[in-house]
Amino acid sequence: MGIAAFAATALLWSTAGIFIKLLPWNAPLIAGMRSLIASLFLLAWLRRPRFHWSFAQVAAGILNAATMCLFIYANKATTSANAILLQYSAPVFTAIAGALILHEKPKIEQIVAFIFVILGMGVFFLGPGGGLGGGSFLGNLAAATTGLTFGLYFVFMRKQKDGSPLESNLLSHWITAAVMLPLSLLFPPPPISPLAILSILALGTLQIGVASIFFVYGIRRVSAVQGVLTAVLEPVFNPVWVFLFVGEKPSPNALAGGAIIVVAVTLASVIGARREARLVRGA
Repeated sequence: MGIAAFAATALLWSTAGIFIKLLPWNAPLIAGMRSLIASLFLLAWLRRPRFHWSFAQVAAGILNAATMCLFIYANKATTSANAILLQYSAPVFTAIAGALILHEKPKIEQIVAFIFVILGMGVFFLGPGGGLGGGSFLGNLAAATTGLTFGLYFVFMRKQKDGSPLESNLLSHWITAAVMLPLSLLFPPPPISPLAILSILALGTLQIGVASIFFVYGIRRVSAVQGVLTAVLEPVFNPVWVFLFVGEKPSPNALAGGAIIVVAVTLASVIGARREARLVRGA
């Protein structure tokens, strides 16, 4: 069930692109309002959040906030393909930090899946018309940094598996809103329409709020490495939404690369689930 929860998280995260396309707002305002709405949603869900201010709780909050802020900047300063491709170097950082901090060493099927995920990402983005190029140096650097912050976020959320890691998400949204909303004042006032309001509400409640609940459910039940590996499905789902709502057909490269990633993640998940089932039966 933990793997299914992460697949649901990736599915919800992937809707960001389509909702952001519907919003004619500046990036800091979108990020700030999305986090403000998400924080209200999580407060309503938690009712009485428990902040114990442990290193893991604060670190996860800061790392998630940094990932969201840097990713927004990267999407403006470099290509979208660069931003998502460089962010999903995260499994490598999760594997290293997970082994050092959590003592969760990646299994052989996860290592093999890493290799095929990298291959799939290459086919997905590096083929004709989608090469890793363009964008500013700072934009690419910000995107690459999100790989580190995103990967470590999984580790520190997993470290709280016996506690209440959802508070880290709540903290991250407060930080993001506090940083991004003042920055949005540097831009012209945004146009307000029913579609814009519905889009920002969907981003805050579904794409981030509900996704956070699935994320926390999953991180308590599977290793940080398995979680981030399953989350790699996010960029695979993204073109599906674009096709359904905008009619933009994914390229043959996107289909081939996405198929490689889905198969790799699915096989690694099935093998891992069978191993866990054998351990339970043998206990």
